[in-house]
Amino acid sequence: MRASITKTAIASMTVLGLLGACASMGGDKGGLSFFVTSAGPGNGANLGGLAGADAHCQKLATATGAGHRSWRAYLSAQPVPGSAGVNARDRIGKGPWRNAKGEVVATDVENLHSAANNLNKLTSITEAGAGINGSGDTPNQHDILTGSQPNGTFIAGDVNSTCANWTSGDAGAAMVGHHDRKGLDESAPAKSWNSSHLTKGCSADALKSTGGAGAYYCFAAD
Repeated sequence: MRASITKTAIASMTVLGLLGACASMGGDKGGLSFFVTSAGPGNGANLGGLAGADAHCQKLATATGAGHRSWRAYLSAQPVPGSAGVNARDRIGKGPWRNAKGEVVATDVENLHSAANNLNKLTSITEAGAGINGSGDTPNQHDILTGSQPNGTFIAGDVNSTCANWTSGDAGAAMVGHHDRKGLDESAPAKSWNSSHLTKGCSADALKSTGGAGAYYCFAAD
């Protein structure tokens, strides 16, 4: 009888331990939850709108085994007749977010948009964990599409800062950040990960001319 009770107690403890571990894993949301796209859809800043950009994030994440999460592009959209603007910061969930190496790049939305975030050339890597060329590399590809102000909101006013809300691969311009936090000078914009300067156009060649390859940030929103 005593042996039977002991076995039952051990079995119960094992089950509880497994359940606790699963709960801990679910609450921690470990694993890949942030990356910079290794490649764009292929038409400059024409990403197929926000929906197309999200779908590309999902596709790249799925290729790494992280497709079970809901992925969103860190991109803002400007107001147009019949449609309000969209803020990049409102699309990406609550965090925390980890790169392909398991490093936390930001704990929450406020941390992400503060000087305390952990975004830099070493941590802002692709879904496969590869680094991205920055200032001083050939070619320089540190421009990351965002269409956003430093606080993660859309840019108001009569200026095209989103390549027609990510549907133009020709005319227009897009606001970009520098994933390596470096620029031609020491000003705050030059070091901004999400709001450094406008591109010279929306085509692939125009993006290259200002130091980019049409990459953008992807975050797991769940």
